[in-house]
Amino acid sequence: MAILNVNPTRMQLTKLKKQLITAVRGHKMLKDKRDELMRQFLDLVRETKELRDKVEEQLNNCNSHFVNASAVMSKESLDASLMSPKQQINIEQSSKNVMSVDIPQYSYSTRTSDEGDMFPYGFAFTSFELDDAVVSLNNVLPDLIKLAEYEKSCELMSIEIEKTRRRVNSLEHVMIPRYQETIKYISMKLEENDRSSRTRLMKVKDMLLDKAHNYSGKQA
Repeated sequence: MAILNVNPTRMQLTKLKKQLITAVRGHKMLKDKRDELMRQFLDLVRETKELRDKVEEQLNNCNSHFVNASAVMSKESLDASLMSPKQQINIEQSSKNVMSVDIPQYSYSTRTSDEGDMFPYGFAFTSFELDDAVVSLNNVLPDLIKLAEYEKSCELMSIEIEKTRRRVNSLEHVMIPRYQETIKYISMKLEENDRSSRTRLMKVKDMLLDKAHNYSGKQA
């Protein structure tokens, strides 16, 4: 593991120790965030799968009614019946913050509150199968919007999980070991400098004593 390019000083050592403490604390927080995001993501995935299965079943039922309607009505009559819808759907989006992820919240409203406005045609020249198809399509709408909300939320949460995972791995396998190695290197360097300084001081002391008391001459 490569060490950081810093000067081996006591001031730098103190600074790196503080940065290491911050990195360890940040690693723990990010790891907790990742784990909680994963828990909520998996819960949401399960709900999304259940809702998707329900929506697909409803859409298959709706498609069956349309197929039956097209079997008893001409294509021209069917197209003319659905050409001019009376009802209008308005979808509004808000957001909810979940672990720093802004997940969407969809709601919808209709232009009128009259349930009969879902039928864009009169009943005199149409099949009851077409009525069933329109009703089933209207009934699946809330679940369809909710499914879009869930799937977009899953996408956004998966992106955030991946970003958090990369940050956790970077701290755990790169930054924290690099701080630790650099702190170890600076500590060893400072200890080595201290030993060298003590050795020099002892030599200077011996030289001064020798000069002051002529130890070398007395021994001779």
